[in-house]
Amino acid sequence: MTIRKDGGAASLDARVEAGDWADALGDPVALATQCHAAAADIDPMAAGGFDLLFTDDARLAELNAAHRGREGPTNVLSFPSGAQDTGFLGDVALAYETCAREAARDGKSITAHAAHLIVHGLLHLIGYDHETDDEATVMERLETSILARLGVDDPYAGDKAGAAFSSKGESLK
Repeated sequence: MTIRKDGGAASLDARVEAGDWADALGDPVALATQCHAAAADIDPMAAGGFDLLFTDDARLAELNAAHRGREGPTNVLSFPSGAQDTGFLGDVALAYETCAREAARDGKSITAHAAHLIVHGLLHLIGYDHETDDEATVMERLETSILARLGVDDPYAGDKAGAAFSSKGESLK
């Protein structure tokens, strides 16, 4: 299923390819649209268009191997376009089983965790990263601010130095 939400020059193109996203989230594109708007409110660079793929672990494992040389799935992958001046930021892909497993492990709703992963991926598209402690601090503060606008609790509360993403979702620069 592909759902395109146009907003002037920028757009969000969300596609549910695999996984139980619709059952878990109800309306995945509505969540993605809310995340996109909240991120753009905090950082105007996030207002650009992007494509979002809701899929499963098998597909993320394929993408992870093909683009990062790493085996196995991850929760989120970001593919920055490198051409933000065109208004298109890039692509983000989320893995259902990993997202659901992490949400259950952390005692969070899958909706809250999916929102976090969408925001995390979108921030990678506009150049934020978490390779160093300083970068992680900046990115985590932005994520927390954006998620607060959505009514989602701080995903890093009780987490040490961004451990949630230190070996999980990555940007593909």
